[in-house]
Amino acid sequence: MINIILIVAIVFLLLVLSMVWPPDSPWAPWWRTNKKVARAMCRLAKVGKDDIVYDLGSGDGTALTVAAKEFGAKGVGIEIDPLRAFISTLMIRIIRVQDKVKIKRKNFFGVDISRASVVFVYLVPRVLNKLLPKFKGELSSGTRIVSYRYEINLPLVKYDKENKLRMYIV
Repeated sequence: MINIILIVAIVFLLLVLSMVWPPDSPWAPWWRTNKKVARAMCRLAKVGKDDIVYDLGSGDGTALTVAAKEFGAKGVGIEIDPLRAFISTLMIRIIRVQDKVKIKRKNFFGVDISRASVVFVYLVPRVLNKLLPKFKGELSSGTRIVSYRYEINLPLVKYDKENKLRMYIV
């Protein structure tokens, strides 16, 4: 019984820690993108039925389900964490967009993102900097990248100050 309580306490502490982790950390915190921000991301990038949205570090899949259900896009979520990948896969089925959205439980550095017309990221600056060569090497000219909260070292095209969103075009 004590072992179970200890395991539950450790898991709880790790979850709390992941929500307040410093932004310059190499470890990705468990921050959610709510539906309001997900809608703003889709509007900023002018997501539509012809788009394929890749969400790198897709978490619970909120941004992808909004893009699919409300904007008609197809989506691919890349999530390394097995719990988050499971939760997002479950949510995609509950919301009934499994014909439009797929989750890959992988490290996004090892996944080909060249099919993306839009890329969503809510990642810490250190990870965004490491992604720059991948963006420049794999994404087609005209691909839109929407970053929640953090800047990317690319020319800024649009800034939504209210929602802390930045859009870049490769």
